[in-house]
Order: sequence, then C-alpha cells, then structure tokens
Amino acid sequence: MTTRARSFDTAAASYAAHRPGYPPALLDAVEELTGRPLAGARVADIGAGTGIATALLHRRGADVVAVEPGDGMAAQLRLAHPRIPVLRGDGNRLPLVTGAFDLLTYAQAWHWTDPARSVPEARRVLRPGGALAIWWNDSDTTVPWIAEQEARLAEFFEAKADPAKEAGPSRQTGQGSGFRTLPRGLGGFATRSVRWSRRVPLDAHLANLASHSAFLMLGEAGTRAYLAAERELLAPHFPDGTVEESYVVSLHVARV
Repeated sequence: MTTRARSFDTAAASYAAHRPGYPPALLDAVEELTGRPLAGARVADIGAGTGIATALLHRRGADVVAVEPGDGMAAQLRLAHPRIPVLRGDGNRLPLVTGAFDLLTYAQAWHWTDPARSVPEARRVLRPGGALAIWWNDSDTTVPWIAEQEARLAEFFEAKADPAKEAGPSRQTGQGSGFRTLPRGLGGFATRSVRWSRRVPLDAHLANLASHSAFLMLGEAGTRAYLAAERELLAPHFPDGTVEESYVVSLHVARV
C-alpha cells in the first residue's frame, strides 16, 4: 500500500494539471450534511495530494490545513498554493492538535488509511460535534463510452493481477469489494451523490488516466502502449478532440 500510495510523487505535476476537481455542489452537500458553513470552519484535508480539494475548501472560506505524506505531492501543493499550510503526515498518524478541528476531509484518500488507526485519530482531533467527510470521484459508467473504457481497464489490469486500489477512472481495475467500506466507530454516515462533468482535450483525458496509481506502477513503457491503443479507440467518439468526462462523486459524512 505504501509503495502504491507514494507512486504519485513521481507524477505530482501531471496529477495537478490533469486530475479533475470537484463541483460547487459537492461543497454545498458537505455544508448541508455537516450542518454548518465551511466559511470560518477549522478544516484539515487529509491525504491532500496536490491540494485539489484543499484549494476549494480554502476558497469557500475554510481555515484549512493540508496533511500530505508524499514529498512530491506536498512540494507541488506548496508551489501552487503557498498560502495554505501543509503538514507532513497521513490519516494513520495525524500531526494535528487534539480537539482542534470542526471537519476532516478525505478526498480520494480514505482507502489509503488503516481504519484501526485512522478512526481513533479522526476522533482525537475533531471537536465535539465535528464531522468527517469522505468522498470518491468516479467515472460515470452509465455513459456508454465510459463503461466501455472501464471494462477495458478492468480486463487489462486483471490480466496483470494488479490490485489497482485507487479511486478514479480506473476504479474497476481489480480492487476487492471492501475497497469502499466505510469505517465503523464513527456513528452513521449520511450520503449524497453529485453528478457533474468537464470537457477536456483528448490528450488531457489520457494524461488523467496515466496519473492513476495503476499506471504509475505499470511503468512508462506499458502505460505509453496502453494509452496509444486507447487513443485510437476514443478518437472516433470525439472527432473534435474534446472529451466530455462524466463523474459521480459519492460523499459520506459522519458527525461525531
């Protein structure tokens, strides 16, 4: 798990440039389910990566700190968002003061933690009445071309016996059914699904795929070959070279 999680450090700049963000409706849902506005809230974004979610929380007025274990990802976050504090650590051992936070967010990051350690840590740093928000942003497989792409990814990585335990466009690439299991010990979770889309050049869509851990672990040569074949399959669907990526964000919030 650590090797896979740290693979992102080698591709931090591409990750920041090509990964999708999140729609405003997601943050609206966070506010609804936590029962308080983000403006003025003390928030820690855990497993912050290059700061995609962190920056959105900051723009909403949250007093946010990023927690990130990876050297490359943390450096990219500091470069892009110099005003946001970045602390080195992960969900299993939070470098945060006890009882100091209104909200902890795990954007595409909870599955990298060990719940036996991360749940007590979350409880420790949250204030009474605070909340934990976990979300995953997945490709919308009700869209036919996306379903076809996901099937190709699954077949490819299953043939390589690759666990590919990461959220995102390649979520079907062989991970077990327990991958998205929500933690116990935090009470019940309220859930929302938020659908959204973005339009990007075909090159950017392929670069987004390449930034996922399954491809980072596969290596440059194998990734290049796979994406070349994928380009040939996708080009007829998008003759103007622009891809409309459709997503579903699954948000889960527990108040403690």
